[in-house]
Order: sequence, then structure tokens, then C-alpha cells
Amino acid sequence: MGRTNFFYLLGALLILLFTIPVADDLNVVSAPLVRGVLFSILLLAGIWSLRGGGVFFTFGMVFVIAGLVLNIIAVDFELAIFQYGSIFSLIGFLLITIVFSLKQVVFSAEINVNRLVGAVCIFLMLGVLWALTYSVLELMLPGSFTGLSSAQKAGWDSSWLYFSFVTLTTLGYGDILPVSAIARSLAYMQAVTGQFYVAVLVAGLVSAYISEQKGS
Repeated sequence: MGRTNFFYLLGALLILLFTIPVADDLNVVSAPLVRGVLFSILLLAGIWSLRGGGVFFTFGMVFVIAGLVLNIIAVDFELAIFQYGSIFSLIGFLLITIVFSLKQVVFSAEINVNRLVGAVCIFLMLGVLWALTYSVLELMLPGSFTGLSSAQKAGWDSSWLYFSFVTLTTLGYGDILPVSAIARSLAYMQAVTGQFYVAVLVAGLVSAYISEQKGS
């Protein structure tokens, strides 16, 4: 398995996380168009990180092609079925990328900056993954969340990213609340995942990196 350069993936994730809220606030460009372009960038950066990953790359390419095509169609026609398809394609791709990245981060023998960046990428992808899942849940089961406008409930925007990362980091401001049993289950599962991930993996990698630097 070849070494992965996670800096490209980190760049794509940061662009996604910063640009979607700005686009929502400024409302200069069509929000679906912005999301479609950003999702495409994330898919392309992600598949670049999967190169040399064997079966991960193969399955990743399937989701990338499907995601790119469905993103274009969803932006042009704004039909629910294509919006669902593009979101599920991105969810599938994120799952594959997270598993592949975990293998690279956890089982790599070398402690370096790239490995730490990979750990950060996984954390950010977990936030995006849950944000997409929450938005799909609200579309399928309206009323699963409170504190959202009707427009926010009808589609995918920065509010879901906000709620996801507030939950992942256990800030819990309380302005958006999960009210259905499934939504609450997803929320506490995300909170537990975020705490264990930071405590066990990231803290361990940082500690090992510092120890290695001091010993060199």
C-alpha cells in the first residue's frame, strides 16, 4: 500500500467547511451549485488520496464517478432523487476514505506530520459524514430536528455542518436539537465517537510524535 499524502484531502475539507457557510450567508451564488462544486472537489481530492489503495481505490472510483454525475444532474434539475443519490454517493465515498485513512494512520510505522494530518482529516470527515446523515434523516423523517427553518430542513446547508461539529466536539449549544429517537441515537453516537477518537488516536499520535522528536 503506497504512502498517502493527506495534505490535498485536508485542503479540500477546509475549503468545503469554510466556503459553504460563506456562500449561505452571502447568497451570491446558487447554494446547490456551490455544494455541487465543493463536493466534486472533495471527491477528486479524496480519490487522489486513495491512489495505490487497491480495492479501496476501485470502490472509491465507483462512488466518485456516481457522485460527480449525480452532482451535475442535481444542480441542473434540483430533483430530490438526484439530491439523495449525490448525498449517498458522498457518504459511501467518505466511509471508504475514512477506513483507508485509518489503516494508513493507525498501522503506519513512521510517525510524521503527514500521519498527524491524516488523523485530522479523519476527524473532519467524521463531521461531514454525520452532517450528511442528519440531513438525509430530516428529509426522510421530517421533524427529527428542531431549531431549523423550513428551507434548512428541505435541503443540505451549513446548518448541518454546524450541528454536526458542535455535537462531535460535545459543545452542545442547544439551538438545534434532535427530537426523534433515531436523531438522538445518531447524536450521542457521534459525541462518543468524537471523544474517543480525540482521546485515543489523536492524543496518542501527538504524544508519539513529540517523543520521537525529543529522542532524535
